[in-house]
Amino acid sequence: MNEQSTAPGAIAEATPLATDCSGADFYAADRGLRDLLRLYLEPALLARLEPHFQRLGKLAGGRLDEIARIADRNPPVLHARDRFGRDQDWIEYHPAYREMERIAFGDFQLHAMSHRPGVFGLDRPMPASAKYAFQYLFVQAEFGIMCPVSVSDTSAFLVKRYGSPELKSYLLPRMLSGDLATLWKGTQFMTEKAAGSDVGQVETVARENSGRWTLHGEKWFCSHTDAEVALMLARPEGAPAGTAGLALFACPRYRRDGSRNSYRIVRLKDKLGTRSMASGEIRFEGAEAYLVGDVTKGLKQMMEQVNLSRLSHGVRAAAMMRRCLNEALAAARSRRAFGREIIEHPLLRRQLMKILVPTEQALSMAMLTASAMDRGAAGDNAAEQLLRLLTPLIKLRACRDNIRVATGAMEVRGGNGYIEEWVNARLVRDAHIGVLWEGTSNINAIDAIRRAVGKSGSDDALERFLATRLEDSAAIPEPLHRRLALALERAFALARAVARSPEKEHLARLAATALYNAASAVMLAYEGLRPGADARRLVVSRFVLEHRLEPSDPLRPRDDDWEREGIAALLDPAPLPLDRACRIVSA
Repeated sequence: MNEQSTAPGAIAEATPLATDCSGADFYAADRGLRDLLRLYLEPALLARLEPHFQRLGKLAGGRLDEIARIADRNPPVLHARDRFGRDQDWIEYHPAYREMERIAFGDFQLHAMSHRPGVFGLDRPMPASAKYAFQYLFVQAEFGIMCPVSVSDTSAFLVKRYGSPELKSYLLPRMLSGDLATLWKGTQFMTEKAAGSDVGQVETVARENSGRWTLHGEKWFCSHTDAEVALMLARPEGAPAGTAGLALFACPRYRRDGSRNSYRIVRLKDKLGTRSMASGEIRFEGAEAYLVGDVTKGLKQMMEQVNLSRLSHGVRAAAMMRRCLNEALAAARSRRAFGREIIEHPLLRRQLMKILVPTEQALSMAMLTASAMDRGAAGDNAAEQLLRLLTPLIKLRACRDNIRVATGAMEVRGGNGYIEEWVNARLVRDAHIGVLWEGTSNINAIDAIRRAVGKSGSDDALERFLATRLEDSAAIPEPLHRRLALALERAFALARAVARSPEKEHLARLAATALYNAASAVMLAYEGLRPGADARRLVVSRFVLEHRLEPSDPLRPRDDDWEREGIAALLDPAPLPLDRACRIVSA
């Protein structure tokens, strides 16, 4: 249902306003996703899951889209006390948000599908490639609730990996339940007033008495504020300063006897975006907690959850960009100006490429990273090294690109894009959180270049992998193949030079961006050549080279006959044959 309907049963009248994506099927509309699922999922598994992808694609453009709009307009409300004046703080959510929870946690069980069998009748846990594809479709309707879904998923991962047998038996059946009546959703609390990116400044204290731990202090930015289990860092009394003294704890909202634990939600944040989901400040007043893993390795353990969340953020950015692209194309194809549909105007067509190209890059990099996670979990050491570098790269670049893409899509719709009745305003607001949660752009760039490249040597694994992908793509026209190989060589040379030289740290974002763009250009070309795939990804690869990797003179008029043909091919809904794609990239 389109929100322009003002009354039940209202009859739609003709309007000169551009249409939007309300009622669309986001799975059917996304040939790129369907092609990549065939590349990364076993045929039998894909056949089993396809009806569920189809169902979620329709929900995302239909009912989910409707209730997401409602939940955004009706944010959660904190009630600090009950009617008797007791400090029983609780958060009230709109029924639209509760319905989204039922779809995410109950119907699709997004939080549990990669941890246990049983979701959709599977006899094994879901591979990451499938899980993130489900997240990608869901987020095209609503971004805010994917934070509770993701941190519930990643919190269960930490308990599963590092918790004691007793803790696992206590928490995991609740955290992985598909029944909302018994489900304990999870979250992670890290940020404090003195400890944002500099986690070593954490001031929350953990005290032990006869094997029982209690937490004392405040957390400043707690998303999914009222989750039933919070994973957090605290400093045991007597532990050293800095990150070395931090331990990881699981703090339930309720004690074993059912009473409320000793912490209070002080207030909720009045946020720019993600308004449907509660973020707040919490004061711990001797809250009971459980040590998770080694008391001396809290940060190292927590960083595994952070990196999982970073990948989820990259996937969410890819999803929001896809929604932005869909909205921009819907507007461009249904609005007339100066005697023709605006999609026929050359400047608008070029603007659409600035939305389309980073969108397709992000999808390719998200699926590649999820595939590396699957292979790493199966014992592939090279894939683990790939994951180590790809994760901060996609978190950095896809989240930054999302901001520009959301703004560009809003501009395609025009003034209506600035009005809260339309989805564009929410997409712009929500896009900005991706460069803040789980590390800013600077933090992720430093992690990619100084640590993953400079310390872990993960660049070697990524370079070998991409070189193999180029070797497997002999059908790439020789001029494009040569340029891709050169771009790879230069990107890795830059990354290594910056990693070796502390005085070049200011170039870390430039170097990380170069790796992301070079890797995505190679993957797009490789994907466009797969049997049965739409070859448009090969054309997108050349756009990445021309506009994001190779030098250009901004004062020299471009000879862009190839680009006009490439834009025409990419904006044509029909699949692009390989022979035509090869002609375009060879021109």
